[in-house]
Amino acid sequence: MNVLEYFRISPERFRSYLPRVCAWVLEQERSILEHGVALTAPQLSDAKLAGVVHPERVWLSRVEQVPCPEHPVLRAAAEEMKLITPLTPGLPLRYGIALRSDHWGQRRLLVHELAHTAQYERLGSVRAFLECYLYECLAIGYPSAPMEQEAIAVERRVCGAGQSRGMPDRRSSPFQPIDPPSQRW
Repeated sequence: MNVLEYFRISPERFRSYLPRVCAWVLEQERSILEHGVALTAPQLSDAKLAGVVHPERVWLSRVEQVPCPEHPVLRAAAEEMKLITPLTPGLPLRYGIALRSDHWGQRRLLVHELAHTAQYERLGSVRAFLECYLYECLAIGYPSAPMEQEAIAVERRVCGAGQSRGMPDRRSSPFQPIDPPSQRW
């Protein structure tokens, strides 16, 4: 049985993995806050424009490849949903943002990831953000997810209507849609 045949996400499975995903995000964030670099003055300005309430808390990490969970099921889900692949240019981990070294200094990418940081803040917790964002990606698909579309709109508003950062081609998700948030609890 391959990963695609095995890994079908039900609402129960989604909720059961959420604590592991949250713990992983918090671990990655902690590492970036300890070893990363603070935003420059222009980046702090962009963070404010992107809606980040506490831009002084945001730190960046220059990486060769964005981190991916080691847990086999979480890794398979991240890769299959195309959320984290070897080509992923950046990953927002609340106040820690990992940026691939070959994309370091790209304003559009950073503003896009800062828009996600603002979403983390607005939703109030890592769990709330992940639950909403991942649900949208599973149910609707990554490129069409409202939170992803919001980040793209913020990027365009702050950086201008020029070419958006390259978005990888995203196939439709093989995962079973899950119930909307209002029906889960």
